[in-house]
Amino acid sequence: MIVKPDEIQRMMAEKTPQFWKMPPLIKVYEALGAIADSRVQIQDERHAAVVSSEGDKNYAVEIADRAISSNDNASYWQGYLGYPAIAVMITRGLLAADRDAINALGRIPWKELNRRFRNDYARTIVEVDQKLTANGIHPATIKGECEAILAALRAYAPIQGARRRPSRAQ
Repeated sequence: MIVKPDEIQRMMAEKTPQFWKMPPLIKVYEALGAIADSRVQIQDERHAAVVSSEGDKNYAVEIADRAISSNDNASYWQGYLGYPAIAVMITRGLLAADRDAINALGRIPWKELNRRFRNDYARTIVEVDQKLTANGIHPATIKGECEAILAALRAYAPIQGARRRPSRAQ
């Protein structure tokens, strides 16, 4: 049997775990917002669902050891771990998050802000910081917490699970 070089590469890639790329910081903010808004639903020891900020999509997240699958757009199209998986990891206790930071990021229309700023996440964070300041919360405290979660996520080194097509609006 003759095996072509590209077939050998494919077979080797299947055996070598692929690690998730790290997300932009805003995805940690969004994950905390999902937890604050009670949009994370743990189904069993491996499966969870996360409802989008607009309530029109349900994302499926599966965690088995360090292998994580999620059908959100960022995970599927961009190749970095999206906010639904991060929210589930925090909810399951795989990553620690400060309860005050979680509460501070609730009731924020993430999709609307990202759409308005054309996914310029720096501008979205500026807008969120203004809301935090108006509520008497120091944005630097929240940013520091989100950076610590991102560092813990990097250290966890999650492995890409099965690739799943994104959820569509219902």
